Amino acid sequence: MSKLSDTTRNKLKSVSTATVATALFKRGLRIQMIQDVHPLSPDQPTMVGEAFTLRYMPAREDLNTIEVFRDRAHPQRKAIEDCPVGAVLVMDSRKDARAASAGAILVTRLMKRGCAGVVTDGGFRDSAEIARLGFPAFHHRPSAPTNLTLHQAIEINVPIGCGDAPVFPGDVILGDSDGVIVIPAHLADEIAGETFEMTAFEDFVTEQVQNGRGIFGLYPATDEQTLKDFAAWRKAKGR
Repeated sequence: MSKLSDTTRNKLKSVSTATVATALFKRGLRIQMIQDVHPLSPDQPTMVGEAFTLRYMPAREDLNTIEVFRDRAHPQRKAIEDCPVGAVLVMDSRKDARAASAGAILVTRLMKRGCAGVVTDGGFRDSAEIARLGFPAFHHRPSAPTNLTLHQAIEINVPIGCGDAPVFPGDVILGDSDGVIVIPAHLADEIAGETFEMTAFEDFVTEQVQNGRGIFGLYPATDEQTLKDFAAWRKAKGR
C-alpha cells in the first residue's frame, strides 16, 4: 500500500469532496463518489486515509454460522486487526443494509488502533454508539441484524466496488459532510495540491459574494481584476 505524505494528508483534510470531485471530473473521472453513504454524526472530523478493503458476498447459511468468529483468520475480524494505522477500512456490502457490516465494538477497535475511518455501502449496528465515538464513519443506514444474516466476509485488501465506485487498495479516501470520494492513488499528491489552491480561491469568492459582488467575471475568474484582487486577498490572509 502506498503511503500518504503528511503534506498531502493535511492538504486533503482542508478541502471538500465537492472540490475534489471537480478536479477529478477535469481528468475524466466521474464515478469516484461512493453513492448513498452518509456520516453517522454531523460533528465527526474529515476522513482522509488510504483504502484497506473488505469484500462481502451473499451469505451461504451452512458456511456462515456464529461459530465462524472463533477463527482468527475470519476476514471481517482479520480486517479489523490488519487495517493499517492511518488507513480507512472500506467495505463492499453490495449496497445491502438489511444486515450490518460491523458494529460499535469493531469500529471502536479501528479507532483505538489509529485507523483513519470506516465506510460501508451497507449499514452499521449500534449506530448511535458509533456516532458518539467522534470517529469518521459512513454508512447507508442503521442495521441491527448481524452481518452473518446476509453477508459472508470473503477476502481483504482486494479491488472492490463500494456504492458503485471502484476502490483499489491504496486509493485515497476523503469523507466529509457531503459523503465519500475515492482518489486514485497515483493522483493523490496532484489532486491535493490542486484542490488546496482551488479552496483558497473559492474562499475568496465566497467572501466576495457575501459582500455583494456578482459572479460574472468572478467565478470563473475571467476578469483580470479578479486575479489581482485574489492575489491581494491571499497576501492579506496569508493563504
